[in-house]
Amino acid sequence: ATAAAPEQVELFPDDNVPAKHKRIPNDIRREASLRALPSPPPSHASRSAKLAALHARLSLSPRLPVETLARCLIDSTADPHPDFNNSSLASLGRNLLSYYTAEAILCRYPRLPTAVVFAAMSAYSGPKTLTTITREWGVEIVAEPGGEVDMGYLQCRREDSMWIPKAGQKKGKTEFEEQQIRAPQTPAVVEDPKALAESSNRPNAERQGWRRGVSSMTVYDDEFGDLVHKDRLKNKAEKTTVEDACSKFVHAVVGAVYLHRGRNAAKMFFKEHIISRHLDVGKMFDFRQPTRDLSRLCAREGFESPVARILSETGRLSRHPVFVVGVFSGREKLGEGIGASLDEARTRASVAALKGWYLYSPLNVKVPSEAEGPNAKQWQPVHIDIGEVIV
Repeated sequence: ATAAAPEQVELFPDDNVPAKHKRIPNDIRREASLRALPSPPPSHASRSAKLAALHARLSLSPRLPVETLARCLIDSTADPHPDFNNSSLASLGRNLLSYYTAEAILCRYPRLPTAVVFAAMSAYSGPKTLTTITREWGVEIVAEPGGEVDMGYLQCRREDSMWIPKAGQKKGKTEFEEQQIRAPQTPAVVEDPKALAESSNRPNAERQGWRRGVSSMTVYDDEFGDLVHKDRLKNKAEKTTVEDACSKFVHAVVGAVYLHRGRNAAKMFFKEHIISRHLDVGKMFDFRQPTRDLSRLCAREGFESPVARILSETGRLSRHPVFVVGVFSGREKLGEGIGASLDEARTRASVAALKGWYLYSPLNVKVPSEAEGPNAKQWQPVHIDIGEVIV
């Protein structure tokens, strides 16, 4: 028996082309057509073992198809077409993730200063954390996106990636570098006020010496207190970093779960993968003058002025003395600290008193999202604090 010859496809209709170049096998033509695509076609999602393993690893419902998960892995820098990249899903997932994280932090710690809230938001759902989550999920990033790549990889055009020249390109210069010459990108860190005004979305950004206060961060900046660049708002960046690509992927997965499974499934996915991580909020405080801050706090709340008292000591005349100092407001002890000197112990006692105030957490807290839906729990108002101490 003779093997069947591969199907022949007419590629060069010109009669002047030699006969040996007129016909090529179908598999070669198919591979060439895939290389011409910016991302793999959705029909290839069911053929990817990596994608099926990722779907099972995340315990996603069968109602969420692998085609949607494959779309979550395609960044807008790899495929600019909005029908095939994860931009729309990432936009929805980013808003959901920010909303769930913010309500969880603010309802659990209603007295946190705004700067600490930004730090906690970044620790739970920031780019570095989402990059770590992406690696824990076992997702790998391709060096160069294309239609022939397995759909189980995260596809994006990275700033630090190795670019492979295509046929017809000049030796020594890649297509990506040629694009950068025609359309240079905005740098990530902008120090020039004029360049900052062109890249930032904040008003009066071009003025010299304008301070970015905490209050303005809550209005003009993102959920982490960082500048919002116009390129990110327009989604026109031609290259991205690994952290941004991984963040958009996790956001897209959250958005896909919300669209295919609903609000409860998205909230459960958030609890299992995001908010369940341990975070020591007490280590995020940085008091420069804790004794002064504690005095202002007691004056604002109508408490008696704080007084430091020695509770115990040992080895005062030795090389390693130890003092235990407590800070009292009337008969109530606000905090206690240990130090090698009286000043150090008093400072630590003031810090402990301030942390005891700011880290107050009510019992049986219900977040606003739990009151949504037809079978939701009855809403109970949460504690609202008047704000941090301004000195």
